[in-house]
Amino acid sequence: MNKAIVITSISSPDNKVLQDYAQKATKYGFHFIVAGDDKSPADFKLDGCRFLSLNEQLASGFELAKQLPVRHYARKNLGYLTAMQNGADMIIETDDDNFAKASFWDKRQINVQARHYENTGWFNIYRLFSDENIWPRGFSLEHIKETPFKRDDYFRQNQDFSLEHVSVTQDTLQQCYCPVQQGLADRNPDVDALYRMISPLPVKFKEAPDVALGRNAWCPFNSQNTTWFREAFMLMYLPSYCSFRMTDIWRSFVVQRIGWENDWPVLFHKATVWQERNEHNLLADFQDELPGYIHNNEIIKRLGNLKLPKGRTYFPDNLLACYRLFIELDLMDKNELNLIHSWIRDINALF
Repeated sequence: MNKAIVITSISSPDNKVLQDYAQKATKYGFHFIVAGDDKSPADFKLDGCRFLSLNEQLASGFELAKQLPVRHYARKNLGYLTAMQNGADMIIETDDDNFAKASFWDKRQINVQARHYENTGWFNIYRLFSDENIWPRGFSLEHIKETPFKRDDYFRQNQDFSLEHVSVTQDTLQQCYCPVQQGLADRNPDVDALYRMISPLPVKFKEAPDVALGRNAWCPFNSQNTTWFREAFMLMYLPSYCSFRMTDIWRSFVVQRIGWENDWPVLFHKATVWQERNEHNLLADFQDELPGYIHNNEIIKRLGNLKLPKGRTYFPDNLLACYRLFIELDLMDKNELNLIHSWIRDINALF
C-alpha cells in the first residue's frame, strides 16, 4: 500500500514532532508531506519530509492552489492532493503538536471489527473511552451530560443497554467497512475552549473496543489523527470560508452524512498519538467556536434531512449539496463553492 502522512505547519524543521514523523515515516514506508504557508521558513529542509512551500503549491498545477487563502489551515488540502498525485492509497493526517505512539505505525485495515451504532442522534464517543465528563470539540453543548451507557459496567458485563433516543444498537463486534477512521489523542485531546477553561487536563483515554457510528449517529471528528482510504479521498476537502475552529468539524458532519448513503460508518479508535498543544488563546478559540456552539444542532438536522443519491459517483454532487446548506445558514461564504468545484476538478484529473 502506498501510504502518506500529511501535516500543515509554519514551524521550523527543529519542531520535535516533525522530526519524529520524518524519521519514522522513512522507517515504516510512508511518504511524509508538510504543506507550508507564507509564514513558513524559506529554507525549510528536513530529511524524510517533502515540504511544500507556498511557491511550490502555486506552481503545482492544481487549480485549487491559487484560490485557497493564505495563512489558513485549509492549505492542508494541497498536501492531500500531493499525496494523491504520488499514488497514495491511504492518507493519515495529523498536526505538528501530536506525537505518534508506537501503535500509530501499526497496519491499518479498511475492514475492522467494531461495535456499530445507528439512530442514536448525538453520540459522545469520548465517554466510551473515559469516565470523565469530557466531549469532543464540536459536540452539541445541549447533550454534553448525556452518557451512552456506563462504560465500566458495560464492558465488564457486556449487557444490552438502551436510551430513549436510541432505536438501533449493536453491543457485539461486527465487521464494518470504514474508509474514514478517527484516532483519539491523549494528554491534551481535541476538546473545545469551554472544556479547557473549566475542566482538568491532561486526560488519558482508556483502552476500549473500536466503535463505528453509522446512519443517524453523530459525533464530530477532527483532522488531528484521521485515516482516509482512497475510496473516501473526495470527501477530505477542508472548507476555507468559515470559522477556523469549525473547518474540520463541519467537514466531519458532511463526511458522516455522505457516508450514510454508502453504508460507511465512521470508525473511532483508541489514542495512537498524544498532544503537547501549541500555544493558543482560549478566548480567541472560544470566539471562533461560537458558530458551532450555536448552530451545530441545526446543521445536523438540516444535513439529516437532505435527499442525497447513493454511490461514489455522486460524491461531487453530494459535497456541493452539503456545503450549500452551510451557505444558506450564512455560516460560509458563497465563494466556498468555487473552491469545491476546483477541488473536484483537481481530483478528477488525478483519478
